[in-house]
Amino acid sequence: MTPDLMEQGAQRRAAYEAKQQAQRATESGGRSASYGRIARIGEPDFTQGVALYLDDITVSFDGFRALNKLSLTVNVGELRCIIGPNGAGKTTMMDCITGKTRPDSGTASFGSTIDLLRLSEPQIAQVGIGRKFQKPTVYEDLSVFENLELALAADRRVRASLFSRLTGAQLDRIGETLSTIHLKDSAQRTAGLLSHGQKQWLEIGMLLVQDPKLLLLDEPVAGMTDEETERTAELFLKLEGKHSLVVVEHDMKFVDQLTEGRKKVTVLHEGSVLAEGLLSDVQNNEKVVEVYLGR
Repeated sequence: MTPDLMEQGAQRRAAYEAKQQAQRATESGGRSASYGRIARIGEPDFTQGVALYLDDITVSFDGFRALNKLSLTVNVGELRCIIGPNGAGKTTMMDCITGKTRPDSGTASFGSTIDLLRLSEPQIAQVGIGRKFQKPTVYEDLSVFENLELALAADRRVRASLFSRLTGAQLDRIGETLSTIHLKDSAQRTAGLLSHGQKQWLEIGMLLVQDPKLLLLDEPVAGMTDEETERTAELFLKLEGKHSLVVVEHDMKFVDQLTEGRKKVTVLHEGSVLAEGLLSDVQNNEKVVEVYLGR
């Protein structure tokens, strides 16, 4: 990409940011906060091997308990699938982790040093937690490359964007991310022209360029073709170990691909953990069959 093209792209991005700023501030409970970083507030400590620790988290809405003393531990580098019927508390759990919802009681820790309940949504994104919602939210008028550039973990204020130049390390990071999310050949394509599955990959890439330690992924393959679902499984397995991943999903075939017969699956029901273990074990659990899987 030539300097002239890069400057034109920066100007386009700046104008687009200014136009969309108010809308992004209110959309989807502030989901766009995942794409920005603010002043550093300290780094999480993962020396004990735990990435996420929830203990006795309780959330009530107008007398209804969405979460009922929920406890969950996710280890560093682990890929954990969360399943359960609609209304089990899966989305509310993610809302608590990301600061969108404040629990009535309980503890939520990121590593051994970060108390998530004391942080705002932008601060939680800053310390290394990225969330992917079910519906992809990308800048459809911009190219794939420009979407990733906007999401870089740096001060990308509109004024700064007008004059910014990508460093070699940033270019390498975007290039690596493009390869990881299967969009290297579509870098200059307008995001709005991508398929649904490709938009999902792009939004995942917008999180990855920020180098999150924990990724929360809400039904990431909903609406994808079989081929896109297969490639998404390959992507997540590639990310396992480099990041901790929590995947909420109803597609049991996809869950089977991710767990590979050896990883722990957590089943939520009525706001708490109903069962936990290998997929084969929870599929044979009578309570899980009764409330979720059916016979």
